Amino acid sequence: MATPDELERQYTLLSAAARFDALRTRDALAPPPDDVDGLDAGDNGSDGNDGNDGNDGDNGNGAESDAATDTTAPLTRKEALELLALGEVLARKAAYGRQLSVRSARRAGASWSQIGAALGTSKQAAWEAHNRWIDEQAKQDRKAGHWGLNDKEIDAARTLAGELDN
Repeated sequence: MATPDELERQYTLLSAAARFDALRTRDALAPPPDDVDGLDAGDNGSDGNDGNDGNDGDNGNGAESDAATDTTAPLTRKEALELLALGEVLARKAAYGRQLSVRSARRAGASWSQIGAALGTSKQAAWEAHNRWIDEQAKQDRKAGHWGLNDKEIDAARTLAGELDN
């Protein structure tokens, strides 16, 4: 099963959105299951299955099955979980991009009141969210395998963010 952390490194925002859209569309167009729970008749769901039932979208030789390429086939368990993880990846990447846009607006001279209005929130909420993002970037830079902002970049980001009244 792919995790959001794995998929975040694998996909750009655009490619994650395209894959999410393809899976979401297929999920929406797939015929409904025979019963409400999606379980086979007589199956109470407690078969001891660890989730690795072989219905993961590949046919054992690394190639996708017909179900994975059929635009109306229901999602496999693996694909349904990928859809969930991709949703989280999109949220993360959009939030990161949002804060980069906030930095761009500050560089262009926008006030926190203007930024808050553009985000549909108060100036205080916008400023606090941006400062939390800066704090998170400082933590990320110290983790192996993650990119964040180094100390010099953190200082520059805090200077650009300024105080709430600016």
